[in-house]
Amino acid sequence: MTQATVSKKLTQDADTVTMFYRVGMSQPASHLFEVTLQVANWQQDVLELKMPVWTPGSYLVREYARHVQDFTAQDSNARQSLKSNKVGKNHWKIFTGNSETITVKYRVFANDLTVRTNHLDRTHGYFNGAALFMFIPGLQQQPITVAILPPSTDWQISTTLNPVEGKPNTFVAADFDTLVDTPVEVGIQQVYDFEALGKPHQYVVWGEGNLKPEQLIQDTQKVIEVEAKIFGGLPYDKYLFLLHLSGSGYGGLEHKDCCTLNYPRLGFRDRDKYNRFMQLVAHEFFHLWNVKRIRPKALETFDYEQENYTTSLWFCEGATSYYDILIPLRAGIYNRKQFLKNLSKDLTRYLTIPGRNVQPLGESSFDAWIKLYRREANSDNNQISYYLKGQWVSLLLDLIIREKHHNQKSLDDVMRLLWHRYGKDEIGFTPEDLKQTIAEVAETDLTDFFYRYLNTTEEIPFDKYFAPFGLKVKSIKESEPVPYFGAKIQSENGKEVIKFVEVDSPAAIAGIDPGDEVLAIDGIRVTAQNISDRLKDYKENDTIVVSIFHQDELITVNATLAQPKPSGYEVVQIKNLSDTQKHNLSGWLG
Repeated sequence: MTQATVSKKLTQDADTVTMFYRVGMSQPASHLFEVTLQVANWQQDVLELKMPVWTPGSYLVREYARHVQDFTAQDSNARQSLKSNKVGKNHWKIFTGNSETITVKYRVFANDLTVRTNHLDRTHGYFNGAALFMFIPGLQQQPITVAILPPSTDWQISTTLNPVEGKPNTFVAADFDTLVDTPVEVGIQQVYDFEALGKPHQYVVWGEGNLKPEQLIQDTQKVIEVEAKIFGGLPYDKYLFLLHLSGSGYGGLEHKDCCTLNYPRLGFRDRDKYNRFMQLVAHEFFHLWNVKRIRPKALETFDYEQENYTTSLWFCEGATSYYDILIPLRAGIYNRKQFLKNLSKDLTRYLTIPGRNVQPLGESSFDAWIKLYRREANSDNNQISYYLKGQWVSLLLDLIIREKHHNQKSLDDVMRLLWHRYGKDEIGFTPEDLKQTIAEVAETDLTDFFYRYLNTTEEIPFDKYFAPFGLKVKSIKESEPVPYFGAKIQSENGKEVIKFVEVDSPAAIAGIDPGDEVLAIDGIRVTAQNISDRLKDYKENDTIVVSIFHQDELITVNATLAQPKPSGYEVVQIKNLSDTQKHNLSGWLG
């Protein structure tokens, strides 16, 4: 090797490096994407490649590299194999020799139909950038070209990546962040174009179901208009809704100019199920402002190799969850009665999770990476979702602002101010920036409020905040009370299995564990379906003998039943509202 060559290998002009991906799927039924990366103008002896371990919007290390197989590297003309080593769980090194153009090939197994993973079968291919593509450390800001090779001419490609003129099925991403933020749907699709506020929008639907496109488009247009009104317009040129109709899936993932939605294929005829879907649409669309542009400083620059911690997910997801039930009301998709019904469902969920008394909201946000997406049998005992409690804290902040300013200001003003300060220029906010902005709009010292409801597990006094708006919380009690036992049972393969035992409950004190198989109470067989009726034969303080299989050992334990608990909670209107309460309520809910 000459001295000139050595010098050349010691430096790398990043601007000259080009990256070109080809994504094939020649045998869709194999669930294997065939990925080829060509790196040109490389000037170093070693080329390093890394794969993300998570994707923005879903705060869990998913280890996408575990689906990579058949990794190889070759020189310029694919004539000679290049030595490569895997040096970390998501890290490869390729020894390039004298090659300035390196071709890397690998395959990715894709049989996980969620909004944050990849799925390939005989009818379509769907992929997220983080779960399919590798990056060159230090070159994440370089543009990346991607060519997609469908296995059949009747497979369409849908993405918001910019097409390359004159090259069919070829697209370019401005940088790796853009590639990660832009999912791709390839396959047999139903495509519905529509306009909202003068801009083009599109639904791309994969799968069969009872969806009514006309109604969906009309209601989506209403959602878009209501949300755009909050922020003063739409921050994109076009927007794409990717909708997967599946057997029983549910979820959404936000992106800057698109979102992916997964919903049960037959979930559109029943009105409650349809309303739930429109909440999902409202939620993911709201994220194009709150999260994708208005986001914590800790998430301003993504580190794709490890957890990115923030205590502000309570607002990112919680405020968005509050708006996802409010937006369909404002859009006229459902009325105030349905809004309060949806609110009551969420209140019941919240007040029946013991973990709300264990985990503070700020900690819930910080620990998302190790708790929220890694649920186990004890999760409800020791954690609370930042979506759920964050929704309630956001709602209370809205009520505080509205009462203070007689409905002339609201949480909408907070969102607008955050948008102008942090979202438009994407500079990121700190937890203190967020609190300060909310307090500035409220014109109220919220230090104590934030301390209580972000940093402690103090119970939220809902009625205190609801009362000025003519509402209160009402507990639902069974006409025939059921003494409290504290275990949830589910039928599985002919067995009655304990799925959850509430901490300090009669079942927990008796030593019953999740995974135990329940056989009988006082010698009479019980099932998941009839245990509530069976318990109605007893009253508070009665002791029952429960027969179970505990780790395959037949044992009996004594459990002393406790006072019946409410079966749910409702947010209801107070009788004989004052004029002020009427004004406040109508100003809030129309």
